[in-house]
Amino acid sequence: MKFFKGKSQLAEDEAAKLTEIGQKIKAYKAKGCRVPSHKMIKTAEQIEGIRKSAAINTAVLDLVAEQIHAGMSTEEINTLVYNYTVAHGAIPAPLNYEGFPKSVCTSLNDEVCHGIPDKRVILRDGDIINVDVSTILNGYFSDASRMFMIGGVRSEVRKLVEVARECLELGFKAARPWGFLGDIGAAVQEHAEKHGYSVVREFGGHGVGLKFHEDPFVSHTGKKGTGMLLVPGMVFTIEPMINMGSRKIFIDADNDWTVLTDDGMPSAQWEYTVLITETGAEIITG
Repeated sequence: MKFFKGKSQLAEDEAAKLTEIGQKIKAYKAKGCRVPSHKMIKTAEQIEGIRKSAAINTAVLDLVAEQIHAGMSTEEINTLVYNYTVAHGAIPAPLNYEGFPKSVCTSLNDEVCHGIPDKRVILRDGDIINVDVSTILNGYFSDASRMFMIGGVRSEVRKLVEVARECLELGFKAARPWGFLGDIGAAVQEHAEKHGYSVVREFGGHGVGLKFHEDPFVSHTGKKGTGMLLVPGMVFTIEPMINMGSRKIFIDADNDWTVLTDDGMPSAQWEYTVLITETGAEIITG
């Protein structure tokens, strides 16, 4: 016969776990480590809410992957994202966020991030595009992006997209409980620079879940063993922006949103929302 724990027992177990984590955090703080605040550590209930939001977020990206093609406008991508999200009882997080006018970011070729969908921007053979989807469901936020290669992409650009994906995977593998944020940045930076690419520093990952953007800031450069302590219950994005040329960037003065490479060379980015667990890390949406 199986016995299932009641809600009170589960609550007691979680409280005990949080007490143990709290004691461990104190020990690291006593050693001079930078530690997360209490609000950066999500409860089991909050994590469950983030997972449900993330399920819709992943489904939206899957839908884009099925339908994206040469000849499609980035506004059509925006419509796909909006329609699917609201049909499933959720809200596109970018829409009207600090004045952003669309439901998704679509960053093409030399656009690093925050590209704005437009009916005049048509995907062409050889383009690369980052589609960055963020979802709110019942007050919980999730965030992920993927790169898409349209038709016959040049081999050197294809390599950039592939290495950017490898940078994300290595950053994720470096995210472990009782490690440090600097471990993630070091893994990303080493791999990108080994291939002759540069890493954007002005933008990075971020805490997510109860708000669209929370602490901590997740740099994609750094040194192992430095930065904030990684603690079970932390939820944040890893989203390295890898440039083929210089890491220098600028913001489009016409819309005050879109970030572009200064030298006009391509940029690539992939993004996961990850949860630090007691034994490792988990991809919540990607």
